[in-house]
Amino acid sequence: MTVPFREARIELDAITDNVRHFRRLTGVEVIAVVKANAYGHGAAPAAVAALAGGATRLGVAEIPEALDLRRQGITAPIVAWLHAPGERFDQAAAHDIEVGISSFDQLEAAGAVASVDRPVGVHLKFETGLSRNGIAPADWRRVLAEAARLERIGRLRIIGLFSHLSNTSPQDDREALAKFEQGVEVAASFGIHPEIRHIAATAAAIDLPEMRLDAVRIGVGIYGLSPFEDRSSAELGLRPAMTLRGAVAAVRRVPAGTGVSYGYDHRAPHDTTLVLVPLGYADGVPRQASGRLPVSIAGRRHLNVGRIAMDQFVVDVGDTPVSIGDEVVLFGDPTLGVPSAAEWANAASTINYEIVTRIGARVPRRSA
Repeated sequence: MTVPFREARIELDAITDNVRHFRRLTGVEVIAVVKANAYGHGAAPAAVAALAGGATRLGVAEIPEALDLRRQGITAPIVAWLHAPGERFDQAAAHDIEVGISSFDQLEAAGAVASVDRPVGVHLKFETGLSRNGIAPADWRRVLAEAARLERIGRLRIIGLFSHLSNTSPQDDREALAKFEQGVEVAASFGIHPEIRHIAATAAAIDLPEMRLDAVRIGVGIYGLSPFEDRSSAELGLRPAMTLRGAVAAVRRVPAGTGVSYGYDHRAPHDTTLVLVPLGYADGVPRQASGRLPVSIAGRRHLNVGRIAMDQFVVDVGDTPVSIGDEVVLFGDPTLGVPSAAEWANAASTINYEIVTRIGARVPRRSA
């Protein structure tokens, strides 16, 4: 079988199974977060797989992401919660996209495009300590009063109340939950009783049962990645969905002292074999991990040497027999003996979320 030049293979069954796992674990609605092209996995296929696993709603950052899902035939409820200044919500209303509301201006904009025949579904977001978007506590009463009025006259449907956690510590998250519950109480005083309340993402959904409320927003977990540094995917009952792989593009036997890649940061300490892998930082391979990046070639692990370039990097395989066209697995499911996205994250001093999300558009996604 011919190995692809470069490819991200996506196991859609893994996404489906991971969502089923979170449904069983939490016992509440799962909002499958497919923003940023489903963390690099392909938004529409990942959305279909997540819905097959029992997700009842999809989450994205921006309305254009939701519109793209609609164009690809996704009819499930979708909520989008990050909006440009002065955003109009007419397209959201026309395509039945639920809107996250973080300010009075956004609420007015949603009400302006709504009608009794087509009320806009909204999720009101409370700021509870993350210091990002969300309705500030000082504005809660004003926003909630107007939201209640718009719902009474049939222009809005208040579907959800929500917030985000910092994942700093259980204590910090519990303080955020307490603030959120205060917001829910204020909302109730205005007659607002939403269908769902949601505050937990993957980490809190796993570790803090009191955060599960009516729904959990699962992002990195549905792609089989752990949100914790001290626990692997397998320990959490999850299966990584993405395998990044390519084919050996060149093999070169070199003598001791040979310089490798730009700047000769690495010189061969002895006679050895160097292998060229045709992916680089344009494809999402982190340049800051140069000299530390693990890969698997012909079932054996090796480290990259020299600087990672835009389109390629070099691996020292020593005396291991390697041929042009052999498969290189950059990362995937570590239970199969290949490097994990978490190992790449450690090499690059980042997080596994970034590793999968940054895989570039030049790398074809193939669903398996």
